[in-house]
Amino acid sequence: MYDNNNIFAKIIDGKIPCKKIYEDDDTLFFEDINPVSKVHILGIPKVKCVDFSDFVTNYSQDVVSNFFQKVDEVIVKLGIRESGYRIISNSGVDGGQEVPHFHIHILGGETIGAKIR
Repeated sequence: MYDNNNIFAKIIDGKIPCKKIYEDDDTLFFEDINPVSKVHILGIPKVKCVDFSDFVTNYSQDVVSNFFQKVDEVIVKLGIRESGYRIISNSGVDGGQEVPHFHIHILGGETIGAKIR
């Protein structure tokens, strides 16, 4: 069940500030407050979805496609498309998800390493 009081819901509602990179009616991308690389951006759809499976199962193909198209646009805007980047989405307790709202991490701006293959 979706928690309307999670931190990302509050950021979407403007109750908590963030350093925005890109925003439109459907998506929001902003700097992570605890970055693990030179570029560390969080991307969230502005729909009530707990995790990746919830997002792709319960929302239209247009909503899902639009979100991932915006991910690519943000990667271009950040200037990391050519040098490379990593996209991460954690799901559930075992997956390390800390906020119960589907989101992706975009990491780049330096060599991330080969910890995950």
